[in-house]
Amino acid sequence: MPAFLLEVGTEELPASFLSDALVQLQERIPQSLEANSLKGESVQVYGTPRRLAVVIKGLPFQQPDREEEIKGPPAQAAFKDGQPTAAAVGFAKKQGVELDALFLCPTDKGEFVFVQKRIPGRPVAEILTELIPQWIWGLEGKRLMRWGNGDARFSRPIRWLVALLDETVLPLELVNGSKTIQSDRISQGHRVLHPDPVTIAQATDYLTALKSASVTVDPEERANIIKEQVKAVADNLGGYTVIYPDLLEEVTNLVEYPSAVVGKFEPEFLELPTEVITEVMVTHQRYFPVFKPDSSEKELLPNFITISNADPKKSDIVAVGNERVIRARLADGRFFYEADLTKPLESFLPQLEKVTFQEELGSVRAKVDRVVKIAERISTQLELAEHQSQKIQRAALLCKADLVTQMVYEFPELQGIMGEKYALASGEDREVAKAIYQHYLPTGAGDNFPETLTGQIVGLADRLDTLVSIFGLGLIPSGSSDPFALRRAANAVVKITWFYNLPINLDDLLAQISTDFAAKYHKDQASLTAALQEFFLQRIRTLLQEEKIDYDLVNAVLGENDPEYTERALKDLLDVRDRALYLQQIRNDSTLDNIYETVNRSTRLAAQGDLDTKQLEPTTVVRQELFQKPSETALYNALIESVPQTQAAQQTRNYQLLLAALGKIAPTVSNFFDGPDSVLVMDSDPEVKRNRLHLLGLVRNHARVLADFGAIVKNL
Repeated sequence: MPAFLLEVGTEELPASFLSDALVQLQERIPQSLEANSLKGESVQVYGTPRRLAVVIKGLPFQQPDREEEIKGPPAQAAFKDGQPTAAAVGFAKKQGVELDALFLCPTDKGEFVFVQKRIPGRPVAEILTELIPQWIWGLEGKRLMRWGNGDARFSRPIRWLVALLDETVLPLELVNGSKTIQSDRISQGHRVLHPDPVTIAQATDYLTALKSASVTVDPEERANIIKEQVKAVADNLGGYTVIYPDLLEEVTNLVEYPSAVVGKFEPEFLELPTEVITEVMVTHQRYFPVFKPDSSEKELLPNFITISNADPKKSDIVAVGNERVIRARLADGRFFYEADLTKPLESFLPQLEKVTFQEELGSVRAKVDRVVKIAERISTQLELAEHQSQKIQRAALLCKADLVTQMVYEFPELQGIMGEKYALASGEDREVAKAIYQHYLPTGAGDNFPETLTGQIVGLADRLDTLVSIFGLGLIPSGSSDPFALRRAANAVVKITWFYNLPINLDDLLAQISTDFAAKYHKDQASLTAALQEFFLQRIRTLLQEEKIDYDLVNAVLGENDPEYTERALKDLLDVRDRALYLQQIRNDSTLDNIYETVNRSTRLAAQGDLDTKQLEPTTVVRQELFQKPSETALYNALIESVPQTQAAQQTRNYQLLLAALGKIAPTVSNFFDGPDSVLVMDSDPEVKRNRLHLLGLVRNHARVLADFGAIVKNL
């Protein structure tokens, strides 16, 4: 079976485009082949800064033949008095068949003439020639460019094209204005190490042919080489390095023949905070820092490792150039650091008035004032001690001060990190200083949460201010558009609350903050609060599903268009989490099955009554004098006995108490419905009927403390 090679040679591609292009090709090419009734045994994509390539093995020689029904003219136009008309004759002639091959078939638009034809499969070479331009020009990316005098757009100019089906060149042209790139078997090796063209005899020779020309085309192989080299160099230096995933991916996509180069810098630069040095190395210079053994990434050696694409014999020259660059960057960093340390962190606050948070919302200084106020409200809710509240207020006041320092202005990625450093240098409390850094956490999926209570509260306050303020301007996320990262902010609010079991009342906070915003900016408070509530409910729903909670159980704890559950979820985020987890637990161990039928049946019938859903106490809503059967008395007494357990479950979130109570009631409810003393709930006497519906309503209400059982699907 044939193998196919496509290589698109280019000028040096941006690392980010190369990563995205490989993903797109790996997804789209198999789909494209399948859409054309082709399937290879394997589809493997490769890429370096100068090329994108795909090798497909095990292709068929041609498409399989297929049967196809071809629709012709309407029956009444094709036949008249049972005889074929010119329309039928013309259709048969066009399809190359005899008239007796035509047949009639009904459709939703009436009866039509059809013919069944065998369509022979096309050769794979012919189909690939059509698909290749679609694969190339269909690649998406940021800032695609035009070159020459044509309209073709790609990340960088295309310079050569290899297209081989086994050993045969597929004739193909890419036209760009006056320039035409024709397919061939000629590729290019490494610019420095192998400047001569490379002839590829057949498709399966691709990897070995390029490797002989000092090009490792497999990104995974290059990444492994880089990891091995970096580790070996760090070991030789007597230290260790960290393989940062983003850095590894970027440098892998910047080289064709990786070689590790060791550089050094003056030890006096180690007086800078470690974070400053690593930020310069990793983010700005794409170097791997080297840490002292057993230093937990806190102490550096005065060395770095960079990955070169040049001649390994010239590593000394490459190192000198890299050292000159990093020396200048570290000197800048030292200047900024020393200048910032000449005054306390608090002195930077006035400068925040000159930094715009958002055009309509004013300065960052104004935002800080709002964050301070929100943090105070959260502290009050949590009934924190005065000394703890003071730390929170101080951290909230200083949390953005480092944004206007020279260091953070030059290296924005160090926001919060430098705030902590400068706060400590200014004599601030250690927890206050740590909170300035930690209030940004988590910054993304998998990131750490703030460890200190001060950092947690300030982080919540900062995000809540952003959410209310941006929502207040009507800039609500839609689809994939979320320029202010509001979904991430709301997720962080919920996750921090859950992770540290913070008993905050989010519903009250949203109402209070929205009221302040609406008053200042003349907005409608009610609609703003409602929009925020709905947004948070969506986030809670998504996060619960990420915790592997079944969709119907999520519906059961959040309610479906049930204001009572909505309010309850937002007032107590811990409770909605615990109820969902507990429901999933009792479903998994089948305990839920023991109460499902009776509770669900009671819930459905109770909906026809008028009992308040929060009522638990039978004595005030059920009239014993209307009882006609012992089963009514038994259910009434069982409900009275259940009240203390249900109330305890409410207060402690120990829902095992509630489940035990419902389990104890279940046989009594079953007897009420179907036992020897069963009753007709929908009695002809309206008072008796109402009384019995109240009994069932109480069963439902006890169950509602856990969830809306009407939303739970049986045996999901």
